[in-house]
Amino acid sequence: MTNKTSRYTQVLAWLDQHIIKRLYTEQVRRIILQSLPFWVASLLAGLTAVGYEELFVWAEQISFAWIRAQPLLVFILIPVAFVVAWLLVARLAPAARGSGIPQVMAGIELSNPVHHGRTAYLLSLRVAFVKLLSSAVLLIGGGVIGREGPTIQISAAIFRAINRLQPAGWPQLSRQIALVTGGAAGLAAAFNTPLGGIVFVVEELTQTHITRFRTAVFTAVIIAGMTAQAIQGPYLYLGFPRVTASTGWALGIVVLVSMFCGFAGAVLAKSLLWLNTYRRQFRTRAGQMGWVAGCGLLLAVMAYFVGTDAVGTGKPIINRLLFQNDHLTPWYLFPIRFAGMALSYSSGAAGGIFATSLSAGAILGDGLARLARVTPSDTNLIILVSMVSFLTGVVRSPFTAAILVLEMTDRHSAIFQLLLGGLMAQGAASLVDPVSFYEHLKSGFVRETLAQPARKEPAHRKADEKQPDLT
Repeated sequence: MTNKTSRYTQVLAWLDQHIIKRLYTEQVRRIILQSLPFWVASLLAGLTAVGYEELFVWAEQISFAWIRAQPLLVFILIPVAFVVAWLLVARLAPAARGSGIPQVMAGIELSNPVHHGRTAYLLSLRVAFVKLLSSAVLLIGGGVIGREGPTIQISAAIFRAINRLQPAGWPQLSRQIALVTGGAAGLAAAFNTPLGGIVFVVEELTQTHITRFRTAVFTAVIIAGMTAQAIQGPYLYLGFPRVTASTGWALGIVVLVSMFCGFAGAVLAKSLLWLNTYRRQFRTRAGQMGWVAGCGLLLAVMAYFVGTDAVGTGKPIINRLLFQNDHLTPWYLFPIRFAGMALSYSSGAAGGIFATSLSAGAILGDGLARLARVTPSDTNLIILVSMVSFLTGVVRSPFTAAILVLEMTDRHSAIFQLLLGGLMAQGAASLVDPVSFYEHLKSGFVRETLAQPARKEPAHRKADEKQPDLT
């Protein structure tokens, strides 16, 4: 145990002996001791999410600035950024690649007495730092990525680290609860969507009944979200678009658009899986580097001819469609963004697909609305439904997608249309692949992690913590 860890545990022990024990009964004291590390972790997760968002905004602005000023540099800087971002992951933390959500899912599955100690490969602070650095480099270089999945992995790593540092003799919450609540806190702070964080836990991260986790999850989401709001204010990720919650014949268009977008999202997920399988044939370091540079070069070609709309998170495009009534998006922008996501994700660097999937759905929805000659008052609704549907097609979490878009825009009048869109998209996506994208990747990370040597756990940790949730 390091000197810093010793000081940390000494501070906690002093706090317990001189303050908590004197003020509270033994039962209340145990609840406080069990909860305190999670409160600290939630605060840190909120602060980290805010800092990460500021880093992403800065990195995207930098990429837009140099692409507009010197378009020819894309043929040099984008491939270089792809290679550097990949090298950071490949050399320092292989589990930092990609989104981060499959790693959290794998960590939850492996958080049992048999495999405890192996989750460090997936969720250590080293992995979190490499995740942050690699994604920032890739975004500066024009990568088509988001920060939400990485934020979830980083937050889970923070919760895991804090959970491991609890002093001997303190009541322990299980490693599984630590990772589940960390994922929920990360999503809530990243999007300012507390309900989305809770639904995400129920729908994606765990198959266990929410009763076991409810207080830990709710508390973590509240603290992390309020920390982010304290710094940034009670913002909405996408503001207040004008939406008319139409019924009647318009619902038929909603259903058709949802199914089409859900199918398209599932095709993207299938494409990413195929590309990940294909790139494994390059077994040498030189071959891998050639693949990554090739991905960067292809994106550079698209960025040169299309401009900044071909790169970045896509959030500026969503805002333009929803708030500036700019419905003149060229037909080729959706395939360009689709290809950009595939190239960026398959590079092996760090970067998420939540925000980019939402932007792809918005572009596709705008095109379908124009094709169907939808009235201007209904166009924003079609765009929002398309965002939910495309994201559902990729990640297969229809309720999470609907609640996220609902909280991002505060358009409660459209809640039933958003939920309907997610449900229809789920059915259409299942025609492409009955297994979700994250489930496929989770299985791979579980196998990869089991092949690594287990790390030693703190001596005072029990072999199997089965403390109940604090209700």
